[in-house]
Amino acid sequence: MIELDLTAQPDPTLTAPPPAHRYRGPALVLVAVLVLAAGGAAPVMPMLWRYLGSVPSPAGAESPFQLTGGRVYTVAVTGFEREITAWSIAEHPRELWRNHLRTPPADPDDMGWGGLDAQPAGDLVLFSYRNITAVVDARSGATRWRSPANITPLPGGRVGLVQSQDFRPGTVYDQASGDPGMLYFSSTGEPHTEPPRRTDVRGVDLGTGRTLWTVSARGAVSVTVAPGEDPAVLMLSSDRLRRIDGVTGAVLRDTALPPVDGAGPSGGSLVDGLLAVAYGKDGVVTEEVAYSADTVERRWSRPVPRTMSDPASCSGLFCTSERRTLDVLDPDTGQARWRAPDDVDLSRHGRYVIEWSSDSGLPMRLVDPATGATRVDLGGWQNELLGRSDQPLVLRRGGEVGASTFAVVLPRHDAIQPLGGTGGPVSDCSSDERHVVCRSGDELRIWAYRA
Repeated sequence: MIELDLTAQPDPTLTAPPPAHRYRGPALVLVAVLVLAAGGAAPVMPMLWRYLGSVPSPAGAESPFQLTGGRVYTVAVTGFEREITAWSIAEHPRELWRNHLRTPPADPDDMGWGGLDAQPAGDLVLFSYRNITAVVDARSGATRWRSPANITPLPGGRVGLVQSQDFRPGTVYDQASGDPGMLYFSSTGEPHTEPPRRTDVRGVDLGTGRTLWTVSARGAVSVTVAPGEDPAVLMLSSDRLRRIDGVTGAVLRDTALPPVDGAGPSGGSLVDGLLAVAYGKDGVVTEEVAYSADTVERRWSRPVPRTMSDPASCSGLFCTSERRTLDVLDPDTGQARWRAPDDVDLSRHGRYVIEWSSDSGLPMRLVDPATGATRVDLGGWQNELLGRSDQPLVLRRGGEVGASTFAVVLPRHDAIQPLGGTGGPVSDCSSDERHVVCRSGDELRIWAYRA
């Protein structure tokens, strides 16, 4: 600090400056001192954890909220009326707009409680509750249109998928009867006692709801958004697998699916970039076949044991499912890569596989997907993991009087970077690429973090 004496009088005597060589030594000392002072004052790293503010949580501490697309959406429920509020979460969070969505009851016992699933899609946001979807303008909050069935947005935010089924008349299930048996649900949630005769998959303009294309198949189908940035669809039916252009509806690839031991495909899901197709009858899977999501060509298959004494959970990976012999499979060949420890469940998160304790349900380690070798030990952070699999893995652990401390995993270093704490009791936390939001009483507190 330099003190400026504004009251001192200037010296009226003007003298000639001394020779330059007299300044050389003191000047070098002064420069060295300034360099050291500046180095000591500079921050070692950028600010990693910063409190931004809070927003009210309507309807009390149990009302649902969602962090997505760089915003927080809160929901106040009154009967079957839902008031959605969008909040900006930049510094000093503020309200952007409100929207009202009415959801009719599905049955007399439905009290209308529950949250909404918010999905950003370009300049729109899709709010879904049960089978109803409202397409809302992200800037103004105005409802563009509504669908009685769920809408799945494709990459690019321009096209969405909607399914509809054609059931034989007289097959609607009488819910009051309580009769046992298999049920088949329409896209609007109506139960039937027989599978549909036909399913139509429609590509719709997300901005208007206008149908752009329709592809149909006999019976029920399973529809999956193809991985990658191109809008494409994988449509699995009882005898075929098709890759469909999401913009035009053109069938890009088509492969026949012959029965396996007399059973046809019963469902499919994306695993490690491949479509895993399950074969079996009456809900019992007997064979798993992997298909390329790009070319829809068959890669490999393996039998699935009919009964397992102690099945393990394995999400996002190809695995054998017996806990004591839990092998993780190579997605290219279907052969065993490595065996997991006893008494763990597995799930994929970005570049890691998370090992969970099957006894406590707490995370234990982050391991290499190819070898199973430990890359990050989560000891001391065995509490809550936040973030989707395509987002940074944020760790949380409890502290004194309900406060929490957070950290983030740095994949480039296989290290845990501590971030900061809440300074007070919080619960029900969520995170994205840059923010953490936690409930604290009747408000939501928001922090920014840097990985």
